[in-house]
Amino acid sequence: MGKYKVILFDLDGTLSDPKEGITKSVQYALQQMGFEEPELDDLESFIGPPLQVTFGEYGFDEENCKKAINLYRERFKAKGMFENKLYSNIPSLLKSLKELQYKLVVATSKPTVFSIQILKHFNIDHYFELVVGSNLDGTRTSKTEIIQYILDRYNKHKLDNFIMIGDRKHDIIGANNTGIESIGVTYGYGSFEELSNVNPTYIVNSVMELKNMLIGSHRKSEELI
Repeated sequence: MGKYKVILFDLDGTLSDPKEGITKSVQYALQQMGFEEPELDDLESFIGPPLQVTFGEYGFDEENCKKAINLYRERFKAKGMFENKLYSNIPSLLKSLKELQYKLVVATSKPTVFSIQILKHFNIDHYFELVVGSNLDGTRTSKTEIIQYILDRYNKHKLDNFIMIGDRKHDIIGANNTGIESIGVTYGYGSFEELSNVNPTYIVNSVMELKNMLIGSHRKSEELI
């Protein structure tokens, strides 16, 4: 893995566990639109993909999707974004990668403005050179668009200098569509089956396994120089 220079991290389900804030905000939006979903576990599918996709899969047409997203954001901005917790060992992973001079970037379908606030809340924003998410107007929501935007910003690097790390199939599909390698993480909200079906370059089961893969391979590559 010594060839990698720029590491892209998904946010939800990869850096942090946002289940409480996202599912409660979805629950609130659905309630306001006349739908009762008492079990938060039943709303886990909303973690990761663009909200346009998940509310659409719930059965809403385009107009009602927009209404639901606005209601979701109403609660999410007030409290949902902070009903969130970092996965264990994430700060030490980011610190180690930064010390090894990797360029770290967040690539998320969450709106950029919310993503930056969450990273600052956890005091990990300083590890990242760039945070790229969706726009509040509903544009640039797909992982393919988001990753391509990052590749265009770092256009002095070759494609094999990049790797995308994420917990859902959308992360891996985005990486495949843009020609970069990927690591699927099973400690988030995508199952091993979901991830393996879209052919990531690697799959890991914990943050420590991810750290060992990235840091260990870097040290091995240095030993060969």
